[in-house]
Amino acid sequence: MKRSSSRRTVACRDAAKGLILDYCSNSSVHGVQYFGCRERSGCEKFWWFAVFLLSLGSCALLIEKTYLKWDQTPVIVSFNERATPVWQIPLPAVTICPQTKALTTKLNFSNDVGEFMQNHDISGEKMDTLLATLQLCDRNFHQVFFDPGVFPDKATNQSYASLIKDMPILTQENLGDCSIRSELTSCANLFSYSLTEEGVCVTFNGLSANELLRTENIQTEDSYLTSINKSTFWTQEDGYSQQATVRTYPYRSLGSGISAGISVTLQNHDFLLEYLCSGPNPGYKILLHSPVDYPHISNKFVRISRNREVAIAVKPQIITTSTGLRDYTPEGRQCFFNHERYLQFFREYTQNNCELECLTNFTLYYCGCVRFSMLRTPRTAVCETNQIMCMLKAEETLLEMDVVTQGNSEPNFRAKCNCLPACTSVQYDLEVTQTELEWYRYWETFAEDLSKLEGTQMARLGVYYKESQFITSRRSELYGLTDFLANCGGLLGLCMGVSLLSLVELLYFCLVRPVVLWRNQKTVVQVKNKDEAPEKVLLAKSGN
Repeated sequence: MKRSSSRRTVACRDAAKGLILDYCSNSSVHGVQYFGCRERSGCEKFWWFAVFLLSLGSCALLIEKTYLKWDQTPVIVSFNERATPVWQIPLPAVTICPQTKALTTKLNFSNDVGEFMQNHDISGEKMDTLLATLQLCDRNFHQVFFDPGVFPDKATNQSYASLIKDMPILTQENLGDCSIRSELTSCANLFSYSLTEEGVCVTFNGLSANELLRTENIQTEDSYLTSINKSTFWTQEDGYSQQATVRTYPYRSLGSGISAGISVTLQNHDFLLEYLCSGPNPGYKILLHSPVDYPHISNKFVRISRNREVAIAVKPQIITTSTGLRDYTPEGRQCFFNHERYLQFFREYTQNNCELECLTNFTLYYCGCVRFSMLRTPRTAVCETNQIMCMLKAEETLLEMDVVTQGNSEPNFRAKCNCLPACTSVQYDLEVTQTELEWYRYWETFAEDLSKLEGTQMARLGVYYKESQFITSRRSELYGLTDFLANCGGLLGLCMGVSLLSLVELLYFCLVRPVVLWRNQKTVVQVKNKDEAPEKVLLAKSGN
């Protein structure tokens, strides 16, 4: 029995050795044929084996680097081959916010604040208006002049948003001579109201609340956007459809220059001006943003002073994403398509909307409430005036998180928000020019009665595209699967002369060839046993 088992072992060893020698003598891989050559000495075989291992190791190292490049940097941002005309994109949304926060006819802010700091007593209605106005004051006002922590909660159940809406400074009636593409039109048709951290502002070319916001998740006590215009034939990712016309909303420009953009006159009165709350420049803050962005004024704005004419030449910076990247993960391509990233308050995903929602959630986590202008659910509390410093501290803390927690293993709150750019995103490079607006002398030429305009201050704003065409950027595959395989094949061919058929050949000698040899050997054994059977019978009879 032991002899039979040892014979089988020797037979298997001989068969394996023969298979290896057969592969070495017939392989197309460079250098392998020398391993089994009987005419080579052991030293020569060892030398070739060492060279083969070095080539194999070098090839593996290079393939690893190629894989890391394919896995970690598969996307490249490059310029598009063709220029894009400006009529294929909408005009930027323009949000205008006044710096004066309270009507002096309704609230003498400087006197009332001073009275409260001395007596800590103001009538209930005026106190609520004062508390609402304090919500709009600059950060410097709270940090330098007064501590908002000394102010009480408002006395009535009326929300801060509704209190602020009761005292709007810049209304559609204060907008004059509005025009788009050199066509005079009613300002009420171009501008709608929007609720921001700066108070009630007016916005041109913004989406309606039903299109931009998830209204089913948001409180209905106070409206955030009043626009009713529908962007039926336009989306951020796909642009204008074939059904779009020249007058399709959002509005678009047909060329470059001020005559193809929008212009608006802003007017205010001296007796309405107030300097303590918002600083020494009682003009306007202007924000240019995408129609799908909710306006957030505080950190990005252009300032317009009174009696100045400001022209803003816009150069759009648009990044699109090729369809070939849709199968990649958002982290791989470093952007989100609109359907991939759910926001609680926004139907349209943009990086700005995501960061605004992130700030809202962190403010709620940090202070237990949110600012009056932040989107919120019906059950979310609104911060009182004495919590303003907490809201400001929350915003500052959120911005510092990426630096303060750098190197920590646990992700911070800001990182958890995961606000990657949108796969189709737009930014605007602005060139701002200002000149003095001598509107008073202009009106004198018409021999008008100027007494009714005494104390009036005016400013003029124009927004237009700087050039009629621009170059977009495009995310596309830097290193696709085909490129990876081609590079791997080139490295295998360079280091070892390996091709696809060489790999098939290796599989053949590892799988197919052993099975064939085993079946042939089994057939030979069966035939041999049949030939030996009669001889065993004769020997048995002769033995009897």
